[in-house]
Amino acid sequence: MKAILFFILFSISVSAQIKGVIKDSLTGQPIAYANIWVENENVATTSEEDGTFSIVVTKDKNLIFSALGYEKKTLKAAQVGQVLLFSKAFALDEVVISNSIGTKQNVIGLTENTVAQAFDNGPRIDVKFFPYQAEYKKTPYLKRVTVYTDSRIEDATVKLHFYKVDANGYPGEELLQKELIVKVKNGTKINKIDLSDFGLVMPKNGLFVGFEKLMIEKNKKEKTVINPVTKATQIQRTYYPLMLYNYVERDFLFTFSGGKWSKQTDDASGKVRVYEPAIHLTLTN
Repeated sequence: MKAILFFILFSISVSAQIKGVIKDSLTGQPIAYANIWVENENVATTSEEDGTFSIVVTKDKNLIFSALGYEKKTLKAAQVGQVLLFSKAFALDEVVISNSIGTKQNVIGLTENTVAQAFDNGPRIDVKFFPYQAEYKKTPYLKRVTVYTDSRIEDATVKLHFYKVDANGYPGEELLQKELIVKVKNGTKINKIDLSDFGLVMPKNGLFVGFEKLMIEKNKKEKTVINPVTKATQIQRTYYPLMLYNYVERDFLFTFSGGKWSKQTDDASGKVRVYEPAIHLTLTN
């Protein structure tokens, strides 16, 4: 009995709040809004604007650090302190100069007859898939992305992702080489983000668009609640904004959690009912 009690106490004691800072390996500058994931678990956080972060985890767990434009890095929780990320070397595609006329628009991805609802999905990243259609040749440019959010704080900060489709059909390389950070107003909002300056073209094998919640201090709101079972008071913590989702029938849904992508599908290769992010795109010529 004593041995069992000692084991329980020891297991609790090794869980700790791990703190550190993420920096560029060459410049030494802090990296804001980097992802820190506990490997294979739905536990994560985000670095603050000054590169600092903290996460509660047992010291034997692996932490995965990633940021757009940098090589991914995996470290034991006990080893983190100053985490240096190395810049990726990009192979730039041939630059084609073309003029966007902007006389035509094509809105894609609207979900009809579905009530969108908001809920806290934790730190994971959900994406919506936009398959390519032959008609997009007439409006190939991404002009605008529209996302639906619900927030209880002013100027909540979120990150948007645009992923190409990899060889296995999963979200792969990002179209942008720079973070797209968006501020969201208080309340239930329809947020329209202009993409014209990026010169993005709809990929011929489709596109994944994702919404990432940033687990940073200025996005956090806390309140004291009473547990209905134990009657004990506890702190309820929510990171805003919440994404609105549509409950729809799809072939699949991809989710990023624990440092990797997972695919939700039906075992019989049929349709599944999923909560899909309420996102749509506007294309132009």
